[in-house]
Amino acid sequence: MQSTEQSSPQGGESGEIIVVGASAAGLYTASTVASGGRRVRVLESRPGFEPEPRSLIVTDQFRSQLGAAASESIVNEIRRFELFTDGRSAQVALARPDLIIERSRLIPALARSAQQAGAKLSFDTRFLGLAPNGRGLRVEVDSAGHRGELHAESLVGADGASSRVARSAGWPPIETVPLMQAIVRLPKDHPSDTTRVWFVPDDTPYFYWLIPESSERGALGIIGEDGRDTKQCLSRFLEKKHLEPLEWQGARIPVYRGWVPVRRRVGNGDVYLVGDAAAQVKVSTVGGIVTGLRGALGVGQSILRRGRNKELTALRRELGTHWLIRRALHHFQQEDYSQLVDLLDASTRESLGEINRDESTRLLWNVVKRQPRLVLLGLRGLLMGRGLKS
Repeated sequence: MQSTEQSSPQGGESGEIIVVGASAAGLYTASTVASGGRRVRVLESRPGFEPEPRSLIVTDQFRSQLGAAASESIVNEIRRFELFTDGRSAQVALARPDLIIERSRLIPALARSAQQAGAKLSFDTRFLGLAPNGRGLRVEVDSAGHRGELHAESLVGADGASSRVARSAGWPPIETVPLMQAIVRLPKDHPSDTTRVWFVPDDTPYFYWLIPESSERGALGIIGEDGRDTKQCLSRFLEKKHLEPLEWQGARIPVYRGWVPVRRRVGNGDVYLVGDAAAQVKVSTVGGIVTGLRGALGVGQSILRRGRNKELTALRRELGTHWLIRRALHHFQQEDYSQLVDLLDASTRESLGEINRDESTRLLWNVVKRQPRLVLLGLRGLLMGRGLKS
């Protein structure tokens, strides 16, 4: 998608809000702030919208967040999970379907929403650095090979886990892990409304998944800790399942290790981080679309209203619960996962199906209430590892 707005970034406007990075979180921030009546400009280093394709699974909360923009990116609905480990299995039926979305459709849809709200998009414009400037910020850019500067009241870094904005404003770097997946032909015995998950701790402390894009194709993937080992494990798993990769997809995903403050004062201006730049990712599953959009909404509201923000407070609590879950699971061995699956009785599976992953505190308490032995299993996991590998 090529934007109709190709204005030069040179000069800028006093009081303008500049968003660096036309990511999902960046565009949603721009839309939120522009809808509030502020001047907003999004800087995108690429010459136009050609986002890399990636199949993603999100909860139904995504639909309520984005409305019409969500519908444009949804390619399938998931109504059941099947969990596998060491010859054991369990099924979880979802009360509200999960959604399979295509990132290359989502980004253009969010861009149109941002433009309709009044945000301007400047392509082929790379952020270089920032400095205080009177009552705001001076933003140094390279636009189509020409250096220049913009003036902004606030700057939002939505430029990913290796955010240049974060480095320029003094935030420490964020650790990342590799996510790799192969698009495959869906096996004949695999229902198109079912996601399969395999726990293989010898390969990864996370899991493998196969999410159907349609009745014909699906994405089989893995989250690892080392890129080379992760790809080798995925290749072996594909061979074991007798699946041929049609294409490959990959990304570096932030690892949440604690709340990243989203605002810093630079001179008389404010710098914010959203999405992957602030590690707003559920570390239990390394999913970041819904939480990144929540972070974007919170930052957008903070820019418009200033002061304490309930959305960001709630997001911090949500990410903290996922951090606790990941700490408990991260050093599980095969026997622990076998016990975990064995403990998923009908009542526990019902809780897992009724409450989605983006309501983690409520989900955790309901599951523990219905299956108290999971507490002991989780405590054992915490004691084994005392946190994630550093």
